[in-house]
Amino acid sequence: MKFGPSRHGSCLAVFSMHLLYLDDAGSPANPDDKHFVLAGVAMFERQAHWLQIAMDDLASDLAERLGSSAPERLEFHGNPIRKGNGWWRKMRPAERRAVIVEALRTAQKLRGEWGLFGVVVGKCATELGDRDPIEYAFEQICSRFDNFLKRLHHSGNSQRGLIILDKSSQETRLQTLATEFRTLGHSWGVAHNLADVPLFVDSKATRCIQYADLVAYAMWRKFEHNDSEFFDAISGRFDSEGGIVHGLRHYRNPNDP
Repeated sequence: MKFGPSRHGSCLAVFSMHLLYLDDAGSPANPDDKHFVLAGVAMFERQAHWLQIAMDDLASDLAERLGSSAPERLEFHGNPIRKGNGWWRKMRPAERRAVIVEALRTAQKLRGEWGLFGVVVGKCATELGDRDPIEYAFEQICSRFDNFLKRLHHSGNSQRGLIILDKSSQETRLQTLATEFRTLGHSWGVAHNLADVPLFVDSKATRCIQYADLVAYAMWRKFEHNDSEFFDAISGRFDSEGGIVHGLRHYRNPNDP
């Protein structure tokens, strides 16, 4: 929440913020990966606290089952959970998959305006041309998040947006891209509603980034491995209006089945 002087002098104006937590799945550099995914969850700033609480509660329950006295060290990342890395090896495969589904459903406890955003890019998609899948997906996400904020503004709920990502080697590139989108524009115009360049944080510091990891992983499992169990838990929560889904996009090779 930000406060600043209003046009009328002595009064304080209150500016609200929507946060979009993002993470990726799949590696553009790995020839074995057919898809790259960038995805996450957008919510009003105060909702981040309640998502954190819901995931902390789940972590506490799981830590007790796993014999851990430090639930804060139990992080939710899709691939390590499914594969049984670290603490998760104490659970059977079916139990680990159930953990991912349960963690994805924690966001259902949120009240108010929230939604998911995700872009799946088939690395051989003809419309991609020579463009980097990461840059292409990020442009799509920025545009769709900006349009979401624009719809809120037109409904009388003006908000600014901030994108928050897990620390990665793409930090400088994505910050530069976001700055260009706000000033020079992207393929669909100029992003008017982003407050600043993306913020990069350690996933250990916030459950919201961990939730974004799970969303990206759920999408990647569906499109890369035709494993829809995790995606089915969230499929109805992507940003939409009037029956049209705006928050989910799949760009693929037209020759793929």
